[in-house]
Amino acid sequence: MKEWETFDKISYAKGMWLFDSKGNKMLDAVASMWCNVWGHSKKELVNAIINQTKKLQHSSIFNLTHEPAEQLAKKLVRISPGMHKVFYSDNGSSAMEIALKLALQFWVNSGEKQKSKIVTLENGYHGDTFGAMSIGYVPQFFEKFKKQLFPTIQIPVPNHYRIPKGFTYADYENYCLEKIEAQFSKDSKIAAFVMESGAQIAGGVIIYPKNFQKKISQICKTHNVLFVLDEIATGFGRLGSMVQYTEQKSIPDIVAYGKMLTGGYMTMAATLANKKIYDEFLGDFNDWRHLFHGHTFTGNPIATAVSLENLNLYQKDHLIKQIQKTSKVFTEYYEEILKLELVGDIRHKGMLMGIELVSDKKKKTPINPKKSINKIFFEEGKKNGIYLRTLGNIMMLVPPLAISENDLNLLLNRTIQTIKSAQKHVLK
Repeated sequence: MKEWETFDKISYAKGMWLFDSKGNKMLDAVASMWCNVWGHSKKELVNAIINQTKKLQHSSIFNLTHEPAEQLAKKLVRISPGMHKVFYSDNGSSAMEIALKLALQFWVNSGEKQKSKIVTLENGYHGDTFGAMSIGYVPQFFEKFKKQLFPTIQIPVPNHYRIPKGFTYADYENYCLEKIEAQFSKDSKIAAFVMESGAQIAGGVIIYPKNFQKKISQICKTHNVLFVLDEIATGFGRLGSMVQYTEQKSIPDIVAYGKMLTGGYMTMAATLANKKIYDEFLGDFNDWRHLFHGHTFTGNPIATAVSLENLNLYQKDHLIKQIQKTSKVFTEYYEEILKLELVGDIRHKGMLMGIELVSDKKKKTPINPKKSINKIFFEEGKKNGIYLRTLGNIMMLVPPLAISENDLNLLLNRTIQTIKSAQKHVLK
């Protein structure tokens, strides 16, 4: 924080652009933390919020219900193959805490209390609360809390840019899958396998090999291990499909959604479970099978109303087809970006691009300037009229999903200029 003496104050936003109090504007290259779908000030979403606010601002769904929550739950189940019921929360970390508690209590309710271990992928990210940090342990973020986290079994993930010596990419994928198979075969206490669906985002933008996720789901099924997916940042079009697990052909037992659920206009998340999971929580009151979990703003009417309108717009405007077309613009810039001195690798899928920044291309040495990478690229991006954010040495382009081809071209051209102008600060 010592580096950040002042912050630019955003006064308003329109379309893909953020406007600060001094009249400057920036193209929102991170979709306001990966959640914005349509750009800012989308009339239909704003009206959905206003209209619901006039009728019911908040009502608890402890012992009660309301129409937007009911309708949204039905819609979420319809678009999510294999899912049966919905548990609402108000952010992605909470949605994953709920998923974790459901998975662990499922086995207690089933009479198999010994099944209490969680297996995850190395460098996966699932949020910043303690349970989420435990299952999504990114050392760079969470090492200071390691002693307070509960243990998990971590499996390496294939990253085509950083494969250990002696392996091909395909060999290393098989090695990772064999480690999962071996772990499950020797340990009957494993309750669940947890992973981001389609790609790891905060952990470095690692796109999984084709069928990698499908094969993990099959191993889980074979060994009676629950398969839990995190689609908070990867679902609802970010990777080019509405529900990423359908593209991956890997139906989970539990899945969490967030970020794009409200179009980025309200805070909202949801955890869905299949009928097998739900039924194990049913019983008489004195059976104590119910899940003790709840939030004040669970199922908030305003958030559920805007979510409904957002999902209706996906269908009405054929957004997924639009994303699949627009995202091809990224590929037109691969060669130009890879030629830049600071760029070691590019990972891209749908409306997500990760650019790995290195100080030595041959050695693949991550850049490590004295000043924070985030600060450097934010400042250089601002000079070029774009709002950029890096995680470690990965520059992430995560624009609003409905960005036009013209604006995406503009974003990529300005990103190239930003990398070039940042070079003098990075290679001092």
